[in-house]
Amino acid sequence: MVAHSSRLTPAALESWKAHRRSFWLLSLPGGLWLVLFFVIPLSLIWVLSFGEKDGLVDVNITGTLANYLRTLEPVYLQIMWKTFWVSALATALTFLIAYPLAYCICFSPARWRPWLLMAVVLPFWINLLIRTYALIAVFRTRGYLNFTLEWFWDLAWLDQLIGPYQPLELLYNNAAVVIGLVYVYLPFMVLPLYAAIDKLDRSLLEASYDLGAGRLRTFWSVTMPLTASGIGTGCLLVFVLSLGTFLTPELLGGANAVMIGNVIERQFKAANDWPFGAALSFLLVYATLLALAVRAWLSRRQEAARA
Repeated sequence: MVAHSSRLTPAALESWKAHRRSFWLLSLPGGLWLVLFFVIPLSLIWVLSFGEKDGLVDVNITGTLANYLRTLEPVYLQIMWKTFWVSALATALTFLIAYPLAYCICFSPARWRPWLLMAVVLPFWINLLIRTYALIAVFRTRGYLNFTLEWFWDLAWLDQLIGPYQPLELLYNNAAVVIGLVYVYLPFMVLPLYAAIDKLDRSLLEASYDLGAGRLRTFWSVTMPLTASGIGTGCLLVFVLSLGTFLTPELLGGANAVMIGNVIERQFKAANDWPFGAALSFLLVYATLLALAVRAWLSRRQEAARA
């Protein structure tokens, strides 16, 4: 038994790299799945982006760049710019909410951590459509939030001093979309931050306190730099997911908060213009690749600085 367990050392695990046949055999199922259901469909969409619409359903692949040039029209550039700043704002707000939450979970008593983490991932157990409709029930004119505000309004006798409570228009605007994105993608930010903070060496924090730094100085100079990898991963996940979303702005924003994901969805369905929809889709793919490249560059720069 001892002899068998002695084989499971880090050096023995690294020796798998020398067994190429075993490596390819183990990676074959996952690689085949990715090729069949990711690489090939994505390649087909990329080819379609160089085609021209012919009639209602036919597409001729002519190698044209007209679809990409069409994306440079002011109306689409405006929607693209709006998508970027809405996604960036949602990512920033998600980070501001998620970091203190992940920090508190990491430093909470050990018996409470599994329950707190379960509360974070619990929304994943509910369909996105149901969660979005729940937000509609909260934000609509006669929704729970307006009912609560009206109750406080009447409780403070403001209806006698100022007049009846006027419900707030909380739906079908950019603010509703941002709140919806933060609500939907919050777990994607909390989990990477929790993983980064949980690996933090607590002795470094104690050393900072012993050297005279306060809690705020320790947080900015020690905790934040050492958890930069989790911050980058969480922000990248939320930003990329927000870029391509279409359900949240469709239900919470309506016609007043159209994002590029809604335009792509309508090109493939209502307009039946698959080549142009494919070109718009690959603009998001290129933006995602650019974000990944920036993330990799920052990681290499951080590793070089540490070295």
